[in-house]
Amino acid sequence: MILHIDMDAFFASIEQAINPRLKGKPLIVGSRDNKMHTVVCAASYEAKAQGIDSGMSTADAFKACPNLEFVPADQSKYIWTSEQIFELLKKYGFEVVYASIDEFQIDIRDETELQAIARDIQKQIYANFNITASIGIAKNWLLAKLASKINKPNGIFIFTEENLEGALAKIPAKKLCGVGEKTNVVLEGLGIKTCLDLYKKSALFLEQNLGAYGLNFYLLLHAKDSFELEAGEDKPKSIGHSYTLPRASETPGFIKAWVRLLSEMVAERLRQNNFVSSTVHIWLNGPEIGGFSAQKTFGQATNDGYEIYQRCLKIMAKLGVKTPKIRALGVTCSNLTLASYPALFKEQQKRQKLLEAIDKINSRYGDSSIFPAQTMFTRRMP
Repeated sequence: MILHIDMDAFFASIEQAINPRLKGKPLIVGSRDNKMHTVVCAASYEAKAQGIDSGMSTADAFKACPNLEFVPADQSKYIWTSEQIFELLKKYGFEVVYASIDEFQIDIRDETELQAIARDIQKQIYANFNITASIGIAKNWLLAKLASKINKPNGIFIFTEENLEGALAKIPAKKLCGVGEKTNVVLEGLGIKTCLDLYKKSALFLEQNLGAYGLNFYLLLHAKDSFELEAGEDKPKSIGHSYTLPRASETPGFIKAWVRLLSEMVAERLRQNNFVSSTVHIWLNGPEIGGFSAQKTFGQATNDGYEIYQRCLKIMAKLGVKTPKIRALGVTCSNLTLASYPALFKEQQKRQKLLEAIDKINSRYGDSSIFPAQTMFTRRMP
């Protein structure tokens, strides 16, 4: 059984734990210091109750709730707390992996101890950090992650053979990790509205209607997971970077330069961790388009910043607006696998050697000692 620990409103909860004055108050954590010119990267449950959530502009958040408390994000605090929670979980003696900065998964072998372990984990996290966690337990990571959302905050839910179908019947398919808005439209067209509808479809049906993506869903939903990792090996589910501009811009060269810079930053981290990615996700926010978020999975995995940038441009072409005003943007790579195979073709081999050389130089002389000329356009707002 997989036990999935999902921290409740992690960034906001940490800020409330550090500053008791913020306890019980609607609170947002901004990605930048300027509280009226940034985006919400986390919201407390008191703020969520007012319709505020991550990705919203802080200006809109304050319109919805004028008495909001604001704290600029402090990544060092969140990373330190995440690392300490990870160390705490390792003490239980089971294999632990990171799912993200605020999510962890444990492979539990003794099913009789599940409830007791989950309750003790919640107790220890609260005792040490004064924050809460919700825990889901199931036969695989996808169902365990779904289960962790059912009784938030500070809840526990276990999918068993007896309650699985009844519980899945109550959950919309769009709540399942990996089902975005467009996929949900396709699923509804196939008569799939709940997680149970998806769970009961055959592998053949899903493959015929959704291709490899559908077959992958079948395998993930019906798998029985156990972690097969070397000691200390922790694989993230995605790697991304985002940025909020000082003001909205509709200058194509400036916007593309930022997409290129973020793509390069993501690619560098992929190479540092020896990963390649086949799925690219881009997020854009602006006054004309609101929040635009889309992703695409490509046949060839990569950790080349230029290739990631080109894939982002292909996704951006779906916008339908020639030069939209952009205020914030982000690039994320997922579907990560180890870069274990060498390049086959000469051009790919040359490119790989070039990237290795650039990484060595930047490692020795400092980040961005060598950088794409295009990214220079990010240094001055037009």
